[in-house]
Amino acid sequence: MINEQIRDKEVRVVGENGEQLGIMSVREAMRLAEEAELDLVKIAPTAQPPVCRIVDYGKFKYEQLRREKEARKKQKIIEVKEIRLSPNIDTNDLNTKTNAARKFLTKGDRVKITLRFRGREMAHMNNSRHILDDFAQNLADIAVVEKAPKVEGRSMTMFLAQKKS
Repeated sequence: MINEQIRDKEVRVVGENGEQLGIMSVREAMRLAEEAELDLVKIAPTAQPPVCRIVDYGKFKYEQLRREKEARKKQKIIEVKEIRLSPNIDTNDLNTKTNAARKFLTKGDRVKITLRFRGREMAHMNNSRHILDDFAQNLADIAVVEKAPKVEGRSMTMFLAQKKS
């Protein structure tokens, strides 16, 4: 809220250089802002009394947007990479998938390992759990199991994340 949009009776006013001007009526604060040819901007509406600042609103808005953009730049986006396996996977194929998962984990991504069951394989789901356990064991040096293997419909899934050092 700026200038006339502020409907409170009393506000705490902060000057253009950051100095405290004290608690005063909105009219008085508006008069001070007009004398300085600046705007009265409400920066802390939940405080008792609300805090207003005398600033150039355009410049204030620009600085705020710049700070938000800078914060977004520094944010690390963690992706979830998926690796699909089948119950009758061979050792070499499992090693290849393990190496792919290792590469994803070193980049900082989370890995979702899905063991898909089709047809008659559904009857032997609990016999295939050792595949996911072996997978996690092979990556134990750099990864931790974030979510243990869990059956969801026709598949069993497990999440791995990079170990925090």
